[in-house]
Amino acid sequence: MEAMNIANIEIIQANTNRINRSTAKKFERMRVAAYCRVSTDSEEQLLSYNSQVTHYKNLVESNLEWELVDIYADEGISGTQTEKRTEFQRMINDAVGGKIDLIITKSISRFARNTLDTLKYVRLLKQHNVAIQFEKENINTLAMNGEMLLVILSSLAQQESESISSNIKMGLKMKMKRGETVGFSGCLGYEYNPIDKTFTVNEEEAEIVRYIFRRYIEGAGSFVIAKELTALNYKTPRGNTKWGEGTVRAIIKNEKYKGDMLLGKTFTVDPLTHRRLDNMGEEEKYYIHDHHEPIITDELFEEAQKILHIRSSKHNGCISSSKNTSKCH
Repeated sequence: MEAMNIANIEIIQANTNRINRSTAKKFERMRVAAYCRVSTDSEEQLLSYNSQVTHYKNLVESNLEWELVDIYADEGISGTQTEKRTEFQRMINDAVGGKIDLIITKSISRFARNTLDTLKYVRLLKQHNVAIQFEKENINTLAMNGEMLLVILSSLAQQESESISSNIKMGLKMKMKRGETVGFSGCLGYEYNPIDKTFTVNEEEAEIVRYIFRRYIEGAGSFVIAKELTALNYKTPRGNTKWGEGTVRAIIKNEKYKGDMLLGKTFTVDPLTHRRLDNMGEEEKYYIHDHHEPIITDELFEEAQKILHIRSSKHNGCISSSKNTSKCH
């Protein structure tokens, strides 16, 4: 067998330029985008935001092999939920649409603090041959070990988010213990000043509140009162003219109308989804007596609560039979 002649073999070097396979178009320079975010809208954080924008402009423009596509920047938005970040979503759409080759961002926690979201978008971008460069962690997601490191580091970022949420929760509890109003925007019958957190009676609306309690004490149910209020064209707390019995019942149960304030009625279950539940004893509550000027008397409020309790007990004691009749215990 004759020996193979390899003298005439020419080696064609790999092309380091970017190529769009769908059009076979060659890109001489890498198309780079930057993403930056600050988590609050305080003056200090906004200065950080401006410095990030300047940093990325200088970084991309100083590299002759890079071409700046855009700088995508969200201000004052939490990193735990990517759906609320309009610039982030615009960047992802542009990347999937073939406009971006590389995304640079400060860290995983700036990109997303939810592990599942981080991996979801990293994998989506990898499918479109788009890399993400995390400066702080020195990770490029198209590298061989990029995703393994990403899982570990994004989990740490999620723990950081949960820790921050826990600290915020503790701070709110301290405020409530001091009697400070937390998370309140206002209610029917009162004008609320968010600066000094004071309540002032709105007499026009207060008359609606007094009407509701008076009619309830007289024996009218929430459904009947709601129909009466709608007929009278009175406005609900949300400014509507159509009343529901649930709105009426909520007003009857609201301790603010006798001048008191209960803090901690709801609590956040998950810092990532921000889902809140009614506090049925899982967390501490704080009751402040004589917090502001009352619209109704203690006696009227307590009488309404007794009626509400009796009617709720009767309602809960009723069982529907197979013949669609009602039997009450």
